[in-house]
Amino acid sequence: MRLDGISSANGYSQGSNGTASSPSRKTDQTPYVSFNGDTPTNGHAKPSANLPSYYGHDREEVTRILIQSLYELGYNGAASLLGKESGYQLESPAVAKFRNAVLEGRWPEAESILLQSFYPYNGGSGKTGHSKEKLLLAEGADKSEMLFYLRQQKFLELLEARDLGAALIVLRHELTPLNYDIGRLHALSSLLMCPPEHLHDQARWNRPISSSRERLLSELSKFISPSVMIPDNRLAILLDHVKKSQINQCLYHNTATPPSLYSDHMCDKADFPLQTAIELSQHSDEVWFCEFSHDGTKLVTAGRDRSVIIYDTSSFDVLHKLTEHDDGVAQASWSPDDTKLITCSQDKMARVWSVETGRCLLTIDHHREPITAAAWAADGESFVTASLDLESQLCHWSMRGHALYMWPRGFRVQDCTISADGRRLVAADVDGKVHVYNMHTHEEEYCLPMKSKPTSIAISRDSQHMLVNLSEGQIHLIDIDTTEVVRRFQGQKQGSYVIRSTFGGAAENFVISGSEDACVYVWHKENGDLVETLEGHISGCVNAISWNPMNPGMFASAGDDYLVRIWTRESDTPRSTVRGIQRAMASKFLPRTSALRSTSSFQ
Repeated sequence: MRLDGISSANGYSQGSNGTASSPSRKTDQTPYVSFNGDTPTNGHAKPSANLPSYYGHDREEVTRILIQSLYELGYNGAASLLGKESGYQLESPAVAKFRNAVLEGRWPEAESILLQSFYPYNGGSGKTGHSKEKLLLAEGADKSEMLFYLRQQKFLELLEARDLGAALIVLRHELTPLNYDIGRLHALSSLLMCPPEHLHDQARWNRPISSSRERLLSELSKFISPSVMIPDNRLAILLDHVKKSQINQCLYHNTATPPSLYSDHMCDKADFPLQTAIELSQHSDEVWFCEFSHDGTKLVTAGRDRSVIIYDTSSFDVLHKLTEHDDGVAQASWSPDDTKLITCSQDKMARVWSVETGRCLLTIDHHREPITAAAWAADGESFVTASLDLESQLCHWSMRGHALYMWPRGFRVQDCTISADGRRLVAADVDGKVHVYNMHTHEEEYCLPMKSKPTSIAISRDSQHMLVNLSEGQIHLIDIDTTEVVRRFQGQKQGSYVIRSTFGGAAENFVISGSEDACVYVWHKENGDLVETLEGHISGCVNAISWNPMNPGMFASAGDDYLVRIWTRESDTPRSTVRGIQRAMASKFLPRTSALRSTSSFQ
């Protein structure tokens, strides 16, 4: 929610310039047919009530949406012709007048139309206003809220023009008497002292003024009946729903290209990565972690054998084997530009490496307990380490090894990550809570209790959702802003050990997780259906999963069987590779005796 109270995303599609289009500025070009059955005023034929519906859809609704869409597409002549031929009008005269008044900044006229629309219309001699001069308001329309939005726009424009006296009058005599949202009123009053060059940023207000008025009108349209003022870009929104519905019904949809509108859509299962193409067997003990670089050209793996291995994903040749840690390596994190790598170890140290040379650039030895995770700030100039150390569980470091901030002590951290937009740090503690911090102020935004201990945290690329893997055997998809649990995924086995899940696929359409039964589980993110249970690892846990961000047909899994498996589509898997996969003998693997990775050991 912006400071001005207007949603930054109102659910309507946006134009190519980022603002909602306003086709009805051309309303005066279209014929007028009243919505209450009055005789047309321009001589055009009245729409026939006897015409059949359009395949069960209301003919008037379909036609008016088409007229709007033609204007949005720039086919003004066709839109006008369709209006004349059909006899349907895009908007009523009152809506057209209100729209033009808002877009041209004629605030007294806009308020007059708005206020008149709240007066009752009797239809007889006692009526207080003609119906053609009134807006048909939606149920629950709030007069004070609508007036607040109008007067707020007027106030902000006066501030931008540096007419502080007039702005103060609007604040005191027009906004304050509405007694609507006192907190926002105080925020607006603070803008009187704001330098003009910072006004738009501090108010989170669109520029130029024409764009902010478009946004205001789009917000006000929510209070007006859609029967007289169709929401902006309505056809585009309906087509988006169609595409999303088709994607949600397609279990194996794994492409960033949206489906065509020409035909029903269904992806071929053969185009989904279900085959093991390569087994990487360079580790000599349990593999605890794997992750592809952001550009997809490299893969890092780490584990109990204290080693960190970096592979070239074009051939899966080993580029570097890093062996300076003195104990198992639990996690690794690529810098935003993939030139550096942080590794986190049970030896209570974190190391920063040059990916090009394999040389250690920095060692963090501040923590007194195992370091469980690290995450890079969005600019790549600093990073955060997480530890089981009660005295310093979260620390923000510069690339010179200087502590920029130490979060208050009090809990032990199992995992942490930073959103791609750089706004939030999310940390999971071993007591069953998820902490969300503002990365700019370092303050905690909220603490979210979970039903069981979280073992891993992943954040979607759009920074809107986090994926929390819980030790009870569930994975929760949570809206970061609202804290609402959007979806639950279950089926994988988990209870004693650290299992990691993540988003995957071309448009992050999937959720994928390891499991304690040596299987990989894949769910459809939007409908929650279990897509596949993949058997591939010989024994023990599948500890971590990573989907190649640049190749939707490839993901990696790391297991207790000392192996990292590379999964690809059937068409990408050479038969000779499948036949030539070397399977280690079961006797090669030692019984699982370590308790270091058990979630119970983190208490």
